[in-house]
Amino acid sequence: MTSTSHPLRIGTRRSDLARWQANHVADRIAPLAGSPATEMVYIKTEGDRITDVPLHAVQGKSFFTKEIEQALLDDRVDIAVHSLKDLATEMPDGLVIGAVLEREDPRDVLLSHSGVSLEALPQGARVGTSSLRRRALIARWRSDLELVDLRGNVPTRINKLKEGEFDAIVLAAAGVKRLGFDADITEYLPLEHVLPAVAQGAVALQVRQGDEGVLHWAGQLDHAETRQATAAERALLNRLEGGCQVPVGALAVVTMGELSLRSVVCSLDGVRSVEATCEGAVDKAEDIGRDLANTLSEQGAGAILAEIRAAAGDA
Repeated sequence: MTSTSHPLRIGTRRSDLARWQANHVADRIAPLAGSPATEMVYIKTEGDRITDVPLHAVQGKSFFTKEIEQALLDDRVDIAVHSLKDLATEMPDGLVIGAVLEREDPRDVLLSHSGVSLEALPQGARVGTSSLRRRALIARWRSDLELVDLRGNVPTRINKLKEGEFDAIVLAAAGVKRLGFDADITEYLPLEHVLPAVAQGAVALQVRQGDEGVLHWAGQLDHAETRQATAAERALLNRLEGGCQVPVGALAVVTMGELSLRSVVCSLDGVRSVEATCEGAVDKAEDIGRDLANTLSEQGAGAILAEIRAAAGDA
């Protein structure tokens, strides 16, 4: 079966970036021979409702995905479109990743009010970010900066910067570029200082397991190298995270059938960090991720993450 009896229902959040991603998927499906019509189904997630506290302070996971996943399981949508970095490394029973689209630039970017780089920001400058990973890695690089929690969608965060609430903010390059805010980028943060989140810049199409009609359309959008790279990164995170948000940066690169994965685990204050690389054949992507997680743990990442989990449990 390669067709559906109704329009292909695409489940997505309403944020500007989520709608861009969902529309991009619809635009990619439309020219495929015999493809069905598509329609958007907008779903509000827990992450959309909780706007007054940092997400890392909230119990649980999958803040931006679980309501959309439930709609998929309930047959209210046919394809769920997610930023892959938001998708839990363990998938609900009955759901699979039908495709991973080609990755946008995975790096983080700095947008500064005065147009200066992170290195040139004055001591005590207020830097906004929503990410434990970014906070930890920036603290490791510039311990004299004031790191402040920043919530909201991409345009909201940029407006807060322009209104003077922050001296600078850090965002994912992918979201900034996809929404056309390239001109506001001050600096692409160097990978030697700030490794991206696992799967940052990649979009995933989640579908019901065994739904061959939908899998037929989704599968034609799959980008093999991005899927392999993000599979390695997600296997690493799955081995490390243990059920809570942790400051882990990782980036896999695929070249001529070989995959190289680099990762860092950093304490929240930036004082301690462990970094390592693992390489191998691309068809062993998940094994490479797990092997690197084991190496990091043996070198001290386990102790760092245990302290973070203990502090989160106390909180």
